Formats: sequence, C-alpha cells, structure tokens
Amino acid sequence: MVRPADPEAESTGSDDLAVTHDRLLGGRVALAQPMHGYRAALDPVLLAAAVPLRGGERALELGCGAGAAALCLLARVPEGRVSGLEAQPALVRLARSNAATNDVGDRFEVYAGDLLDPPSDVASGAFDHAFANPPYLAAGTADAPSDPLRAAANVEGAARLPDWISALARATRRGGTVTVIHRADRLPELLSEMGRVAGALVVCPLWPAAGKPAKRVLVQGRVGVGGPATLATGLTLHSDGGFTLEARAILEDVVPLKLR
Repeated sequence: MVRPADPEAESTGSDDLAVTHDRLLGGRVALAQPMHGYRAALDPVLLAAAVPLRGGERALELGCGAGAAALCLLARVPEGRVSGLEAQPALVRLARSNAATNDVGDRFEVYAGDLLDPPSDVASGAFDHAFANPPYLAAGTADAPSDPLRAAANVEGAARLPDWISALARATRRGGTVTVIHRADRLPELLSEMGRVAGALVVCPLWPAAGKPAKRVLVQGRVGVGGPATLATGLTLHSDGGFTLEARAILEDVVPLKLR
C-alpha cells in the first residue's frame, strides 16, 4: 500500500523530474517516485515479500526503478544486501537517493545498465536470489504511453520476457531463487521461460477478492535444479471493501509472503 507523505510535487534538480514523497510498508519505507510515469503500488511490495532473502545473503532486482521493491525487501531483512539494475538514468539517481534517505546506502547498490548487456558484477552468477517486475505488456500488443518512464515500465522494449528470465537466471547461483510478478494472462509464457532455467516452480495467484479471477501471479523457481511445479493457495487481497488480514500483514507489517 502506498501512502502519500507529501502531496506536493517537487523537482529533483538535475533532471527536472517531478516527484512525490510516499510511504510503503506502513510508513517504514520512504519513497520518492516520479509524479508522472510508473508509480509503485501493490506489485513491488508483494514481490519483495515473496523473495526468501535471509541475513547475509545477496539479492538482485532487475529494472529496480526508484527502488520500491528493493527497499521493502531490506526493511524486512536488514541483514541482507540488494543490488539493483536500472536502465533509466533519472531512476538510477532517484533509487540511489532513496537508498540514502532510508539509510541503506551501504546495503543497496544501484547499477546503471541494460539487462541485455549488464555490468559484469550483475551477470556474475553470485546472487542468492534475483527478482523482477518486468513490463506487463508484450511488445507490439499495445501502444506505448507517451511518457518514456511509463512506456519503459509497462511495454516491453528490446528486452522481451525471455530476456528478463535469462538475465535473472544468469545472475543467480545454482539453487538460488528467481521470483517474478506478472500478469496472469501471460502465465503460460512465463512458466515456459522459467522452466528452461529453473525447477521446483511455485505459482502463487494474487486474487483481487474471493471468487474473482487472479490478475497477477507470482512465480518462483530454483535455478539449475529439478523438482515438480506447485500451485500455491494464493493470496486474497481484498474483502469487505478493504484489505484482508493476510494482505494487510504483508503490506503494512512486513510479514513475508511464503511461497514454499
């Protein structure tokens, strides 16, 4: 859940990028994010909650944006370390600023680069976990928004879903986890791509409300190992006009979303 901390927009200066100052995880995470373009909502919080990072381990987020998911993960696992890769220079600077604001600059390192040609540290295969919230719309299936930041976040560019999954797997050690949140209608493609590089896949539907079809899914697998796929019970987000107790615990109280 995103709560506005400051309704006034302000410029970041060098980029003249208008931002708002918001709060995640019940106020635990301060997030400056673009006023226009992609804005963090439930998805990055739920994604972070599903990454099984433990103290002393390293995780990588591809396409980290302003850092919402990475910051939420570090709020839950303060002994962990997270690296982020982001292609948009303005968002790289914003993510680094958010890391400093939340006093995690020593545990959240943001790289500027393209996942199709990532920095060597990102493609090292040394991370215990890797995760991403790729663009939900396949290239050529929708008109890209006029705002470049929103376009990059919502519609695939040169990097397609197979590229995202391959990059996540290359960055992760054998036995480590890869976790992705995506649209439910792209689940067949997501399972096919994840199955190439990981085993023991778990699919977790995110139900908007009881009796409603899932619009989002979380899929997690272990890199380079076998094992049967599992369909998790899933998480119901809303009930009686508000969040369910289970969803509220994850979105506000830093409770992990355990897929296994």
